[in-house]
Amino acid sequence: MDEIFQAIMADEENKDYTLQKIEPLYCAPKEAKILIVGQAPGIIAQESKLFWNDRSGLRLREWLGVDKDTFYYSGKFAVLPMDFYYPGRGKSGDLPPRKGFAEKWHPRLLKTLPHLQLIVLVGQYAQNYYLGQKKQKTLTETVKHYQNYLPKYFPLVHPSPRNQIWIKKNPWFEAEVLPSLQKIVAHIIE
Repeated sequence: MDEIFQAIMADEENKDYTLQKIEPLYCAPKEAKILIVGQAPGIIAQESKLFWNDRSGLRLREWLGVDKDTFYYSGKFAVLPMDFYYPGRGKSGDLPPRKGFAEKWHPRLLKTLPHLQLIVLVGQYAQNYYLGQKKQKTLTETVKHYQNYLPKYFPLVHPSPRNQIWIKKNPWFEAEVLPSLQKIVAHIIE
């Protein structure tokens, strides 16, 4: 694992981060059973060196039905964002993850996670990469038809507070999708 971490830091594409002493932010314990694939760390996560360390992370843990200790310290969860570094701020929020980053590093890291039973795909970037042509035309439709991707994948909308309007417009998400996710997660981590 240290070898991959060092290779990521030594990669020329990550040079600016390494020079600023910013380390890649991901978590891949060998015993992990559930992988969370999101966009990229936010600025709070990067500065605190703790992934999903913001209001989105709090909501994600609620959606999963797990507490903070289980999420961070049980070894049952791995986290591989589409980019392991905060991409910066854009006009309407954080910039998207860099292209080609996941393609370069996820396959190597996935090989170190032999016990995975579920990959939770948070947001469009993760769904585009992992589901490819199998995803629906819209993120809403992909999430609504989450059962099509089980047992390997579980697509979710991003838990950002900015998506509160989406959640209100799609009451089936809290009524049907989240209870199913929580049941699956509870079964896997028992």
